Amino acid sequence: MSETDKRPLVEFRNVSYSVQSAPTPIIDDLNLTIHQAETLVLLGESGCGKTTTLKLVNRLLLPTRGSVLVDGKATTDWDPIRLRRQTGYVIQEGGLFPHFTVAENISLIPRLEGWEPPRIKSRLQELLSLVGLNAEQFGPRYPNELSGGQRQRVGVARALAAEPPLLLLDEPFGALDPLTRADLQREFAALAKRLAKTVLFVTHDVREALLLGTRIGLMKHGRLLTLETPATFLSSTEPHVRSYLDTLGLPRLSEPPGGAK
Repeated sequence: MSETDKRPLVEFRNVSYSVQSAPTPIIDDLNLTIHQAETLVLLGESGCGKTTTLKLVNRLLLPTRGSVLVDGKATTDWDPIRLRRQTGYVIQEGGLFPHFTVAENISLIPRLEGWEPPRIKSRLQELLSLVGLNAEQFGPRYPNELSGGQRQRVGVARALAAEPPLLLLDEPFGALDPLTRADLQREFAALAKRLAKTVLFVTHDVREALLLGTRIGLMKHGRLLTLETPATFLSSTEPHVRSYLDTLGLPRLSEPPGGAK
């Protein structure tokens, strides 16, 4: 399917977001379209506006100016509860309810949506298998009985529970050790491709962006500097992009392999 054939699922139209205590907008005239079944990664350092952008999608925040559209309708016209139930949301450590078991955490939205118990049980088993956890072993456990990687797996399963068309992930693997993080990145990349979900993923890690993104949007001071595929991002001459790529230790395109003169 070509880029022009894909229907937009999320659109930012001249969106700005400001708070009175800040001298400049946190988001400044953002225009961005996220198409169905793509994983768009927002990359940037802390304070650049990427998490604010994420929260504007599920109406945790409302734009000061402009419009954010989800499935063709402005977030201001959505019932916020309905919008959030149709949007999977994953943060660091999974954001699990500590007093709920794994099974209760994952089943929460389906229960609120009125699913029948047999359907909920089947979905729970399906999702835990999907993220590599045994339902009988892990379903009765509480979040404090899990490792960090296991909590993130449960967080992803909970986000998928009610079969939402859109997933929002805010640095979900940032607090994990490097080996666990690499494992979950690879597994999530395969999972997103297999399920064909639309994903908006926030990170400050350029390696993660290159691994997971079908497109990468680099943000700075509330603005979108560039929006590229991983391949074109790697060959970009934009200075801020190059500063990120330099952290990878890759040779510049103008340099001979191995740095030979």
